[in-house]
Amino acid sequence: MEVSKRIILVSGMSGAGKSTATRILEDMGYHIIDNYPVVLVDQFVDMIEASTDPRYSYIALSTSAEDFPIFSRKLNGINASVSVLFIDASDSVLLNRYKSTRRIHPLLLSNTANTLEEAITEERHRFKQNLDNNVITIDTSFSSEKEFKKKLESYFAKKQIPSFSISFISFGYKYGVPLDADLMIDVRFLPNPFWDEKLRYFSGNDKEVYDYVMDKPETQVFIQRLLAFTDYAFEQYTKEGKNHFTVAIGCTGGQHRSVTIANYLYDVYKERYNCYLDHRDQKEWLTHEEA
Repeated sequence: MEVSKRIILVSGMSGAGKSTATRILEDMGYHIIDNYPVVLVDQFVDMIEASTDPRYSYIALSTSAEDFPIFSRKLNGINASVSVLFIDASDSVLLNRYKSTRRIHPLLLSNTANTLEEAITEERHRFKQNLDNNVITIDTSFSSEKEFKKKLESYFAKKQIPSFSISFISFGYKYGVPLDADLMIDVRFLPNPFWDEKLRYFSGNDKEVYDYVMDKPETQVFIQRLLAFTDYAFEQYTKEGKNHFTVAIGCTGGQHRSVTIANYLYDVYKERYNCYLDHRDQKEWLTHEEA
């Protein structure tokens, strides 16, 4: 069923990329409202519900950690499709970004914190008190702007009807785990094509590696049991009303086994759900040129 109005409540850790997100959403056709006075939230809700102006059919409302719970509560139950988007990054990445840009954290400006570390900790604490399971979280710690844009488009393209969606992300444990995963699957126990010199410089995107991993008896047993779990879990999350679920599949280097399993799961579920596939550590893959 087509929805007449769609609102994205955009918030997140300062320095994580909230401004970039709203700029991308604006390019996608959303009307951006930034720093709207929280004292006027009731008027905002009334205006949106009453408006017949097509310019306000797709709105992205950006808000701070302080104002987020009020907007979130007021938009709950509004006659529109409302999604909550939380932009995140690891504390270490946020620290480095602030140091490199020399910008001042909002909580330092308001004298709420004495150091940058305290400001980040306090802001994260405020959000944790108000975020629920239906929030769509995008972690930008390892993402380029191009990758960030692809994720936003996969969730919020105007042609899409809001529904349960799934991200399948392959990664290498040696490069760190994704911080926004709802489910982490460790496939380092599967036979590793890395030790076959003919396959070392290929990836799970190549048929040779894909077949090597998928044809192993261990993989077949694992897949059978994994699908029994994910089939049931995805159905239950859909009934619960969860908007998005992120499945991270990890192996040592994020090139062979995790890529294969992520590709397989994406192919299994892409006809049933709105699915997104990301091989996070592709830039680290071994290539024939390095041999």
